[in-house]
Amino acid sequence: MAKYMLIMRGTDEGVAAFRELDVREVIAAMGRYNESMMQAGVLVGGEGLSDADEGAVVDFSAETPVVTDGPYGETKELFNGFWILDVPTRDDAVEWAKRAPLHGAGNKIEVRRVNGPEDFPQDDEWIQKEAVWREQLGTN
Repeated sequence: MAKYMLIMRGTDEGVAAFRELDVREVIAAMGRYNESMMQAGVLVGGEGLSDADEGAVVDFSAETPVVTDGPYGETKELFNGFWILDVPTRDDAVEWAKRAPLHGAGNKIEVRRVNGPEDFPQDDEWIQKEAVWREQLGTN
């Protein structure tokens, strides 16, 4: 099994359309979707994010990082939340993404594999420390 992150992204158009929806219907649709992943035993975690204007951006373009408050200047897409699934293949993750209760222009889900310990040199001191930390956190 591999872990995949389903990343909800939306354009300004998608975010504006979302704000027109009935919040209780959105919660119910997301709840049913999350429940289906729980029942299938694939959901590892996930969270929705607050409005982008509550956030900040740390830009590393200069030698000293520059922090700016939201809302961001030009936005093409905003990162709105994520799920982490434990599924056998990328295709399985994509199938789950296709079932998400997101509709309308400007809404997308990006599917990315989450790196695991096997993706890094096992003799690296920091990789070994991370393995201990994951054990302590119960996130193995």
